[in-house]
Amino acid sequence: MSENYRQMWTELGLDLKAHDALLGVLSEAYQNIFMAQDNRPEAMSYFDFVMSEVHGLRIKELLDEKAAGRKIIGSYCVFVPEEIALAANATLIGLCTGADFATEEVEKYLPRNTCALIKSAFGFKLGRVCPYLETTDMVVGENTCDGKKKAYESFKDIINNLYVMDLPQVKSANGKALLKAEYVRFKEAAEQLTGVQVTAESLQAAIKLVNAKRAAMLRLYQLRAADPAPISGLDALLANQVFFYDNPERFTASVNKICDELEQRIKDNTGAFPAKMPRILVSGCPQAMPNWKLPAIIETSGAVIVGEESCVGERGVRNLVDESDTTVDEMLDAIVERYFKVDCAIFTPNCDRLQHIEQMAKAYNADGVIHYGLQFCTPYLMESMPVQKALEQKNIPCLRIETDYSMEDMGQLKTRVEAFIEQLK
Repeated sequence: MSENYRQMWTELGLDLKAHDALLGVLSEAYQNIFMAQDNRPEAMSYFDFVMSEVHGLRIKELLDEKAAGRKIIGSYCVFVPEEIALAANATLIGLCTGADFATEEVEKYLPRNTCALIKSAFGFKLGRVCPYLETTDMVVGENTCDGKKKAYESFKDIINNLYVMDLPQVKSANGKALLKAEYVRFKEAAEQLTGVQVTAESLQAAIKLVNAKRAAMLRLYQLRAADPAPISGLDALLANQVFFYDNPERFTASVNKICDELEQRIKDNTGAFPAKMPRILVSGCPQAMPNWKLPAIIETSGAVIVGEESCVGERGVRNLVDESDTTVDEMLDAIVERYFKVDCAIFTPNCDRLQHIEQMAKAYNADGVIHYGLQFCTPYLMESMPVQKALEQKNIPCLRIETDYSMEDMGQLKTRVEAFIEQLK
């Protein structure tokens, strides 16, 4: 960190010893994984700076916003609409769920065989190591999978500002009506939290702001179709992870700056990897910060990741909200329309997701798909087998990976990934 933030962390209630240990591991991993890469775009220096200040400058910015009267809302899911939070004068940030922490304490609340992502949310709270969580005025949980749904019943015992949003499980008229009702309820809760009413003007401005942020990421994704790949999958994933907690305007400008550089790289036939490298599409569970295990294995095993079919990936930014509406209710309908297209594995049936995997494999010229599933994540693990079967029927090789956040299976995973990449060659 470029400044000493220890007083700030102390006032937030962090366990400084545990937090120091976390930052130490994070810094070492970043150096070994990201800074060890060759041919990185120069514009990635912004994201290197963001990571160097991951629990410092951005936290100070959020606290300055709070001091000026703005509220901070934390979220664990892309179904929580950032547009509504912004329109109510709140900042929406993604919360840490990408590493194991305080496991013994977590297992006093949750069964051992619980999805790592859910356990991580508890661990960062119980271990008192996430300053983002401690800055929030409201934390939004969402009833996606059954694991989250039941876990939030216990999470409310350790966090006093939890708001739970219900979500549909079927893409039907009734499902869309439920999502609209929940977004109206969330708007009212945000207004009550901030004391600011959502207006047509504020909601329209928020929609345009979030659309611009998503459009920048979509631009980055589309440039990855080039061969040689102009950016590594690791660096693209990092940008998508930062998407969830950086200042929206600054993030959008920084991603577009990368895209400008990548367009020049493509013209110059310059890549982060040599041409004709095996090209991998990663599909499945979200890879939240700092979950870099699988991408690091893939890109040090002779392949390049050219796309992510994930909430921390194209699924999270694929569609934009229609900007043509003029009333709050019309804009809420447009927001619902956009988010209802998210093809999370919670939906049944979920044909759209399979179609999108196939479309992405074709659009990014992927030679194969690696389906990433977290242990005990029932929705994605259940979908992984029909996904593999359907892809292989279309002669698209697919490797199913089931893992967690630990490093214990690194050797086994690397062996399997290397064999798959060799098959693609």
